[in-house]
Amino acid sequence: MNGNGSKIEIFKPFGESFEVMKKILFQPFDLKKWLVIGFAAWLANLGGSGGGADFNYPDNRGEEVQKLNETIGQIPQPVLITGICVLICVVLLLIVVFAWLRARGRFILLDCIVRNRAAIVEPWKEFRTEGNSFFLFSLLVVLAPVAVIVIAGLVLIAPFLPWGDQAQPGVEFWIGLSLFVFVAVCVAFVWAMTSQLMVSILYRQRCRGRLAFAQTVDLVTSHPGPILLYVLFLLLLAVAAVMISCAVTCATCCIAAIPYVGTVILSPIPVALGAFSLLFMRQFGSEYDVWAGFMPPEFLVVLMPPPALSGTEAG
Repeated sequence: MNGNGSKIEIFKPFGESFEVMKKILFQPFDLKKWLVIGFAAWLANLGGSGGGADFNYPDNRGEEVQKLNETIGQIPQPVLITGICVLICVVLLLIVVFAWLRARGRFILLDCIVRNRAAIVEPWKEFRTEGNSFFLFSLLVVLAPVAVIVIAGLVLIAPFLPWGDQAQPGVEFWIGLSLFVFVAVCVAFVWAMTSQLMVSILYRQRCRGRLAFAQTVDLVTSHPGPILLYVLFLLLLAVAAVMISCAVTCATCCIAAIPYVGTVILSPIPVALGAFSLLFMRQFGSEYDVWAGFMPPEFLVVLMPPPALSGTEAG
């Protein structure tokens, strides 16, 4: 139940999200709009899951590795260490840049869904403050889960590593490794769900990341049942989306595995899932309703609640 006493539903916003997706992408069909929204969806998932090529290693990879080791051994140690440090810095820089672009892209995709428009530059500028705030807050928050994962690894795995003449790790090692993986997955999953709710709050209220996080925590603690059902249903939808993506990739002879191209082809998936999250949050009150200030006319039939019956009509 929300603050107005109405019931929080799961299937109703999902059905509405499907109708919103059809309005955006198919009524009418516009290839340019697909390309722009597909780019927004690709940017929102930059560096994450997506299309890519599979590499087949040759059978003589052992010889190749040996030759590589010999080549590395000929490099002077100071040069090798400097090169490794530079490579690590470049990788870390790319991770940070991808995370920043991904944070900005999530607001662009959200804006395309909310306003039913294909735009990149306008929402990029309009939500610059919110996107940067979300990125910086995410960067700070991620450090805590990383610390938790590292500590969990030291506590659960390191004590059971084989030492000395012990050839193979024992049962304790595999139990510790399993618990470590479980902790890592749980931490990553919790943050993924939290950040998803945060983005819609940031978009609606135009606040800072810290305040959006506080409201997300308050929302979860106040409505644990509906949000748990939402998360479980979202997981089910994610599994279905992966299966659909694999089927489309096979049907298109792996064309859908190409980055951006595959995102454009599969645009209905991110649009429907994004609309579903927004419509679910809409049920908690006007302060979480991204359509409270403006709603595209074509969405009115789908999203406007039916007028309440008067006492005489109800009788």
